[in-house]
Amino acid sequence: MPRTVAIGAQDFERIITNNNFYVDKTLFLKEWWENDDSVTLITRPRRFGKTLNMSMVERFFSIKYAGQGDLFAGLHIWNEEKYRRLQGTYPVISLSFAAVKGTGNFSDLRRMICRLIYEQYNQYSYLLDVDGLMDEKEKDLFNAVSVNMDNDIAAMSLHMLSKLLMKHYGKKVIILLDEYDTPMQEAYVDGYWDEIVAFMRNLFNSTFKTNPYLDRALMTGITRVSKESIFSDLNNLEVVTSTTDKYTDAFGFTQEEVSAALHEFSLSDMEGSVRNWYDGFTFGKRTDIYNPWSIINFLDKKKLSTYWANTSSNSLVGKLIREGSRDVKITMEELLNDGVLRTKIDEQIVFSQLDNNESAIWSLLLASGYLKVEKYTFDLEAETEEYILKLTNKEVKLMFKNMIEGWFKNYSPAYNDFIKALLLNDKKAMNHYMNRVALATFSNFDAGNKPSEMAEPERFYHGFVLGLMVELSNRYIITSNRESGFGRYDVMLKPKSNTDDAIIIEFKVHDAEDEETLKDTALSALSQIAEKQYAASLEAEGISSDRIRIYGFAFEGKKVLIM
Repeated sequence: MPRTVAIGAQDFERIITNNNFYVDKTLFLKEWWENDDSVTLITRPRRFGKTLNMSMVERFFSIKYAGQGDLFAGLHIWNEEKYRRLQGTYPVISLSFAAVKGTGNFSDLRRMICRLIYEQYNQYSYLLDVDGLMDEKEKDLFNAVSVNMDNDIAAMSLHMLSKLLMKHYGKKVIILLDEYDTPMQEAYVDGYWDEIVAFMRNLFNSTFKTNPYLDRALMTGITRVSKESIFSDLNNLEVVTSTTDKYTDAFGFTQEEVSAALHEFSLSDMEGSVRNWYDGFTFGKRTDIYNPWSIINFLDKKKLSTYWANTSSNSLVGKLIREGSRDVKITMEELLNDGVLRTKIDEQIVFSQLDNNESAIWSLLLASGYLKVEKYTFDLEAETEEYILKLTNKEVKLMFKNMIEGWFKNYSPAYNDFIKALLLNDKKAMNHYMNRVALATFSNFDAGNKPSEMAEPERFYHGFVLGLMVELSNRYIITSNRESGFGRYDVMLKPKSNTDDAIIIEFKVHDAEDEETLKDTALSALSQIAEKQYAASLEAEGISSDRIRIYGFAFEGKKVLIM
């Protein structure tokens, strides 16, 4: 009989005690311990078992759980006598920043971090009663740690707690910090990046760099935040990203583990479909890593669905693509059409560059698990490297399609009516609904603090193209900015059946120096389609000219005219 699947369970003791479904990752304890790195940062996508592994590490090493080695009996790590002796022998400080979000401002977010530190102090409040451990000044500092403590107290708080635990137990401490970068992503999205960087830099410096009471530390997160931001001068940091050949099978499920799980639940006949939906993640040289959250949900519900995509907000990813340049949207279009992206990757995410550095966007999507490395090349002579990236799997592709669909449906219910009018060739209705769509969505497709009126339409209409891809992909092959005839068209919809017309759309922004009216701009767009012979590629595929419809879209601010 298969074990019970406990959805959302992240406490190691609970899972083992209740005999819930669990893939044995305890050899990570051995690998991490024997690497002997001072401070380790491991980045993996969300819902890849980071929190469960951190719970496992705490249960194994913490003095609080001394004598509870039976929890590991029957697991891989317990086969090694050396590690049996290590269990429950270290003071451990364990925090998670996973819930430090949703505040909208720096002061509230800072207070949440301080509360987590304060709760750690509460766990060790008995240290105040240990004779001779603290003098009066140290007791005052201990009691000064609170939700509203001053910055200097907050910065030194974990350093001070490490010192007291070492003095009391005679051993340096292990510090665990799960989801360290959640506050950083929140700060970027909500606009208080500089404040959080200053706060975190001081906290991390005293905790992980200038802390003589630290034996070793382990941090997890989704992204590798740039060293210059919060890890300045932290030269003892070992960073393990998705391209690193360390801990490659410690997070996520391997092919062997998934096959065994499907067998346990009598679902082996679904293995091919499961691979198509959830496989594709690449860590180091391992290319057979599955998304564990999706696998666990599939085992429970026995149904293929987008489980991972629906677990949390993708606000940052959505913001970067929605507000990105034309090239970002064209690249996204290629990826959604099963294409690849050739680019450089800097795994140190510089959040302040995300608005103007496209490679930083793709680096973030790679770290987040939305893209996978198909191939990596390094030219020794030119000293240049190139990554070939692709959407990870079917679930990720559906996630992006749902996200793009939501941009329009959330901001403008008129979008579906415009699509219907387009299919019916009803220009009057197209104009009516497109003006409503543009009015509602323009600002959401713009970027920067002072966007120009000229930039807005370009960002909007390339977002609009992605929306067309989602809505009409079952009936059309939709492309943009491709060569045809004597130039590059803006948008082309090639029908998949003989019952639909082909469609070519050209966008133009009204220029008062060249065109007197918006109508002149739309006519200019239509003339360009004819003069550049954009229909040539369609006609070459046997689509007759009477089945090719052309439209000129003219923009003036948030006003649109379609002819």
